[in-house]
Amino acid sequence: MTAHEGLTYRQRMLILAICCMSLFMVGMDTTIVNIALPTIQVDLQAGISGLQWTIDAYALVLGSLLMFSGSMGDRLGRRRVFLAGLTMFGTASLLCSLAPNIDWLIAFRAIQGVGGSMLNPVALSIVSNIFTDDRERARAVGIWAGVFGLSMALGPLVGGLLIGAGLGWRSLFWINIPVALVALFLTSRLILESRAAHQRRVDPVGQALIITLVAALTYAIIEGPDSGWASPAILVCLAFAALALIGLLAYEPRRHEPLLELRFFASVPFSGASAIALIAFAAVGGFALITTLYLQEVRDYSALQAGLLFVPVAAAAMVSGPLSGRLVASRGPRLSLVGAGAALTLCALMLTGLSATTSIGWLVLAYVVFGLGFGMVSAPVNNTALSGMPRAQSGVAAAIVSTGRQVGQTLGVAVAGSIVASGLHGSLRTGLPSASQAAWWVMAGSGLVVVGLAVLTTTARAGRTAIAVGEKAVGSEV
Repeated sequence: MTAHEGLTYRQRMLILAICCMSLFMVGMDTTIVNIALPTIQVDLQAGISGLQWTIDAYALVLGSLLMFSGSMGDRLGRRRVFLAGLTMFGTASLLCSLAPNIDWLIAFRAIQGVGGSMLNPVALSIVSNIFTDDRERARAVGIWAGVFGLSMALGPLVGGLLIGAGLGWRSLFWINIPVALVALFLTSRLILESRAAHQRRVDPVGQALIITLVAALTYAIIEGPDSGWASPAILVCLAFAALALIGLLAYEPRRHEPLLELRFFASVPFSGASAIALIAFAAVGGFALITTLYLQEVRDYSALQAGLLFVPVAAAAMVSGPLSGRLVASRGPRLSLVGAGAALTLCALMLTGLSATTSIGWLVLAYVVFGLGFGMVSAPVNNTALSGMPRAQSGVAAAIVSTGRQVGQTLGVAVAGSIVASGLHGSLRTGLPSASQAAWWVMAGSGLVVVGLAVLTTTARAGRTAIAVGEKAVGSEV
């Protein structure tokens, strides 16, 4: 569709701002609740399992439905699905703030995940459809990446400020409501409807297999460290995930119009972007978990003090995200991806010697380096994933990468938590620094893998595979 052709640059930037508002809510709600778990535990008399699911219900539902929501945006209309997502996310946030007990809070967090799944890939699809020039799109995605990095990094800070001000954990959800209302108003006034020119057939089997794969795998990743990887429940989940994957590989290529275009993965840049998203955000998840535990359990900082120490991460990400977008526009994705991987590696190496007496200056420096890497990775990943792909399926392409990010972050939390738990001797206060060393080395290795993939997937030969895949995909739509 060409609904947005003829818009001025100012109008396109305003639409980008609206889309970034939705991304800000989704990203912040990924991290803001962590800092309030002790308060929620006391207020709702919740057990450890209930607190875990307060976080995981959101992540599980969000990760499971990203692909489905992205495809529905392409089919039913991106504006329509985006508005539905804003409405559901804002309503669920209000319900979370009113939850009378932990069970209702978990249920409302799951509804938040449904709404969030309609926002991230659909908003990115809207952005890719209004910024059709490669350079403009790269810069726009850079701004998008900066907002995403800023939102996740600001989550602990905003949560700490609200709790420190005595407003309680319910206030964490209040801030979403006015943002959702403003975004709803602006979207209804400024964003025109767009959808795939060719209305692809619904693929209920493919959708069910993808939801089963992501949900079962995410659940296993979340519960594996606590239940034991050899426990019956985890083995059943892993078996369901494996069967769903086999089913996708066997079924989707046989469909004329599949939900999951496996031929996209014949594009080396697209496959590389998906892998980098998973690996880099696994490092992000592990970093956030260990850092939060270290600051509050080992250094005995309050929620506000711990949140303030995330400011360097947020500030660095806010700077490096747009800078990365400009680099992608002028020099291509390689430099940004190599810089991101190198920064993640350097930060992890700096923290391998973490102790209870590590200087605040050293911590702040490491956090700045991490923020630079975190901010730089999203722009080239998103831009590379969308470049060469047919605009009619931009929602699905964006959703694949978003799913990689979500699953990667969950995997990082699970792996880092498992490593720390297996190496912990005594309490967190005394044993966390030494128990986390292996996790930091794993994260350093992850950064090096990102560097390697960045070099391998940005060659001229790799670029030709993306062009070939895009041409075949467009040809099949005619």
